[in-house]
Amino acid sequence: MNPTRMPALFLGHGSPMNVLEENRYTQAWRQLGASLPKPKAILAISAHWYTRGTAVTAMERPRTIHDFGGFPQALFDTRYPAPGSPALAQEIAALLAPVKVHADSAWGLDHGAWGVLIKMYPEADIPVVQLSIDGTQPAAWHFQMGEKLAALRDRGVMLVASGNVVHNLRLARWEEGAEPLPWASAFEQYVRDNLRWQGEAGAHPLVNFMQHHGAALSNPTPEHYLPLLYILGSRQADEPVTVPVEGIEMATLSMLSVQVG
Repeated sequence: MNPTRMPALFLGHGSPMNVLEENRYTQAWRQLGASLPKPKAILAISAHWYTRGTAVTAMERPRTIHDFGGFPQALFDTRYPAPGSPALAQEIAALLAPVKVHADSAWGLDHGAWGVLIKMYPEADIPVVQLSIDGTQPAAWHFQMGEKLAALRDRGVMLVASGNVVHNLRLARWEEGAEPLPWASAFEQYVRDNLRWQGEAGAHPLVNFMQHHGAALSNPTPEHYLPLLYILGSRQADEPVTVPVEGIEMATLSMLSVQVG
C-alpha cells in the first residue's frame, strides 16, 4: 500500500441542516478531517451537480451555492470560501480523456460539497474543485471515472463524494425517531455487504445495484447513489474499506459513509 496515498470518501450528506447542527454524523465528518492526512486539494463529487456531459469547476474562487429552500436564514448566510484550483481542473480533464470535460466558471460548490467539507475542514483553506455527474451515462461509466481519478490520490488530492445510498424523500417520515422502512434497510445492507467486492466494473454488484429488489424505492432517481461509484472505482487492490458512520434518518434516508484507504 502506498503510504502517501490520500483516502477517498463517500459521505452520506443528508439534510442541509447538518451544516448548522451537531450530531453523530457531523461528529464523524469532523473526526475524519482531524485524523486523516491533510490533502493538498480536494476533488468533490456531489449528487447536486447532475448534468448532461461532464464539467469541472475551473475558477479561482468558487461561490457557495445555496441550492435548497425553506431553511433558516442562518443557513443561507453561511459561506464556505475555499479557493479553487484551475490547475487541478486541467489535470482532471487530462486524466478523464477521451471524455470531454467542460471547464466551468459559473457553478461553484453546492451544498452536497460544502455542507460536508465545512465540518471536515472548517478553515476552508484547502483548494476544492467540483466534478459534475453526467446523468446520461450508465452506472459502470461512473465507476470507470473513479478508476481514472484514482491517480489523483497519489498526488495529494482527496476524493470526497457525497450523496445518500438510500434517498427517497417522497416516502420519508418526518416524525422524530421514525423506524427505517424494510426496503431501505435491506438496500443499505446490500450496499454494505458489497463494498469490498473487487472485479470488473460491469460485474460489480454495486454497479448493478438496480438488480436489488429495494433499489427502485431506495433510488427513484440515481444521482444520490452514483457518487459512491466514483469512490469505489478509485480503490486499489490492496486497500481496506471502512464505514465511519451509518444510520437511516426519516425512514428513507441513508447516512452511510464509506472510507477507502
